[in-house]
Amino acid sequence: MSEPPRRPPALVRWLLAGLALLCLVLAAIGVVVPGMPTTVFVLLAAWAAARSSPRLAAWLDNHRLFGPLIRDWREGGQVRRRAKWSATFAMAVCAVVIAWTAPSPWLAAAVIGIMAAVLVWLWRRPEPPP
Repeated sequence: MSEPPRRPPALVRWLLAGLALLCLVLAAIGVVVPGMPTTVFVLLAAWAAARSSPRLAAWLDNHRLFGPLIRDWREGGQVRRRAKWSATFAMAVCAVVIAWTAPSPWLAAAVIGIMAAVLVWLWRRPEPPP
């Protein structure tokens, strides 16, 4: 029989709980600030909460907005089509802003190229069944 996983030391739990809360704040900012990611911060918060605070982890898992996202990711890295379209729209808006405001065309091309690569990766992620 395997023994249950050990709990990390108290200091590590506190640091992970702080990381989870920081990521939730950043995710909330990402909801209203174009170009700032939300999903990655929610997933990181769920990871840190699962290792530090069962109460926070349960709250995230049962949250009406975050819960489905977290469960989909845990079940094979799935991303809903609506989230893919939202990310695509946000990145397109950011690409236009960057193209207009970047101090150098090379910098704009590099940043837009990175966003395009992320979108290719995102659209290749499986989608959960309807």
